[in-house]
Amino acid sequence: MSQAGFSYWEKETFFMKTDYLIVGSGIVGLNAAITLKHRFPDARVVVLEQGMVPTGASTRNAGFACFGSISELEDDLNQSTVDDILSLVEKRWAGLQRLLGRVGTQKMNFLNLGGYELFRKEDQSSFATCSESLGFWNQKIDGITGMKDTYVLADEQIRTFGFQGIDHLILNRAEGQIHTGKMMAALLDIAIDSGVRIFNGATVDQIQSHGSGVDIQLTDGKQFRSAKVLVATNGFAKRLMPELAVTPARNQVLITKPVADLKVKGTFHYDKGYYYFRNVGNRILFGGGRNLSPQEEMTDAFGTTNLIQNRLVELMEQVILPDTSFEVDMWWSGILGVGDIKRPIVKLVDDHVAVAVRMGGMGVAIGSLIGEEGADLISI
Repeated sequence: MSQAGFSYWEKETFFMKTDYLIVGSGIVGLNAAITLKHRFPDARVVVLEQGMVPTGASTRNAGFACFGSISELEDDLNQSTVDDILSLVEKRWAGLQRLLGRVGTQKMNFLNLGGYELFRKEDQSSFATCSESLGFWNQKIDGITGMKDTYVLADEQIRTFGFQGIDHLILNRAEGQIHTGKMMAALLDIAIDSGVRIFNGATVDQIQSHGSGVDIQLTDGKQFRSAKVLVATNGFAKRLMPELAVTPARNQVLITKPVADLKVKGTFHYDKGYYYFRNVGNRILFGGGRNLSPQEEMTDAFGTTNLIQNRLVELMEQVILPDTSFEVDMWWSGILGVGDIKRPIVKLVDDHVAVAVRMGGMGVAIGSLIGEEGADLISI
């Protein structure tokens, strides 16, 4: 194996053959690495990350601790059975509990403020379907959350929040919000304290299995060798494995400067989850709109577009903060991994390589559990 660019000391200390190598230091990758290190304390566990910090969706999401709004569940019935939907909801809920247990609620500012779904006048048909199915979904999902009536009507809150043009609200009482940055910083600390070694700025170009393990080629010409490899790059997975049924999807996000006397508290979904917003203290974070230009937003390139920016600002002015002055402080985008079905891909590619990708925009919820499942696949 070529070790071009390494000194003897580097090769013998940092770059000797590893037992487990994880590509991607997002929620899935870090949880897989932590799981492996806890399971095999003497094993060499290495994580490679292309960015200075975890790059993709894990540090760029909205910080929703959610598992499915009513309209999303109803929409999923068009392509999945009730049992399949409930199985996925159960995984999301279990993943959230693992995340909360591993990181702790205080370290990631977890607040159980509830999650609301908004319905405008033009959404009357959708609201009628969702309201009529509340009893059905509560009967199924209460057993997962341990709550009575997980979903309830909450129209009385419309005036409290100050929304305009909203006819109905449905509350998910089990939903909460987190501080995404603090969550990821805590996971990184746990991984490092466990003895996991993380290399940033390490972009993988090629993965090649052979009889005794795997060679991992970086874009700068350096190379790693590992007995087992897990690819956990979600929306970027096709760069390494074009055959995977995962498509990148860009989500654009804004956050306002502080808003005086902000009434909005909680997490909020609109239009089957294509739009989402929440308070971050006394700011509003608002993202989504990729359904406005689905082909253009099927990309793993970060960036923003005038079409979606204008629509997000318009909805802020008309619905979320009517008659309230606000100023956008920042814009950014994140890259999701989606597919024709919402179930993640967790499978062996060969005897030495596995993948754990396609979180479908639910990485905060399901990522911890999927990381553990990926670790299970490559455990010796």
